[in-house]
Amino acid sequence: MMRRDPRNPILAREHIPAFTPALRDVSSVFNPGAIRYECADLLMLRVQTRSRETALIPALVHDDGTHTFFDAVATIEGLHEHPETIHHIYDPRLTRLDGVIHMVFALDVTDATGAGACRLGVARMQSPTQWELIAIDPSRDTRNGVLFPRRFNGSFLRLERPNRHTRPDGVATGAAICAATSPDLAAWNLGPEIMAGRWHYWDELIGSGPPPVLTHHGWLHLYHGVATHFAASNIYQAGVCLLDRDDPTRLIRRGAMNILEPRELYELTGQVPNVVFPSGIIVEGIDADVPAPDDAPVRIYYGAADTCVARAHTTIRELLDACAETGIALGQPSQ
Repeated sequence: MMRRDPRNPILAREHIPAFTPALRDVSSVFNPGAIRYECADLLMLRVQTRSRETALIPALVHDDGTHTFFDAVATIEGLHEHPETIHHIYDPRLTRLDGVIHMVFALDVTDATGAGACRLGVARMQSPTQWELIAIDPSRDTRNGVLFPRRFNGSFLRLERPNRHTRPDGVATGAAICAATSPDLAAWNLGPEIMAGRWHYWDELIGSGPPPVLTHHGWLHLYHGVATHFAASNIYQAGVCLLDRDDPTRLIRRGAMNILEPRELYELTGQVPNVVFPSGIIVEGIDADVPAPDDAPVRIYYGAADTCVARAHTTIRELLDACAETGIALGQPSQ
């Protein structure tokens, strides 16, 4: 179903150039957004320094498996005009929309009351190292935002995970993926819940992975699920579902089983052990807004143990088949 790249991890901390003194000997690189760009896979990397600050760094992964970096950290013009105090920028997701690459990213902030929260921002690419901020949505505590590559009934559509669930350690997280619409990529109206976590199974807490991929059967969407009921550690895994082609707020199918789970040493050991976190998807030879054929090869980029970047290979057909798989207790692949 999913074949790990034999060169994994394809990017690790030792590969990150020291563009600034703070980037010398970084702690980790993980959870990249990915999109096809100039005959290579453009990754927007989440890089964590030894001061535990976060930088977004673009890199190209070429078809022969080699990689090259640009000459600077990515900057987002207008970001620091936001009135809330921004501490971290992370989890970038890349979508080509109206011919322009857009990035949805998360921010850890302190709001005007002194409370901590997570926001989602949207920016458009000028170059891989220069981005223009469109807006940061201050209306709610939310993350795991991904943008669809087309409009629906004239509105932009994104998936997100509102932070409505409180873990035992007091940290807010999410157990459902919801849809949100916008007329301008700035103001977002939260809509219906599309699917929720399945308690006692592999995906108790969930959140979107890469942006959805259009197929002839609907929108394929990879997501991460967290099994929290193990005494030693949470386990982050990857799963897949299928959304209606004309109304992506309607869930058609959802596989009962994960499609990738931590098994290799680089997935089991790191800053956060037992993590595979899908964040980038490339469908070979297909434009984002054209339905991908069933036999199209797929590359999935994922963060491993919140420490390095790995890649897996599959096809659209294999992902569609995974949506229809059932489990012993779960029955039909649905909510």
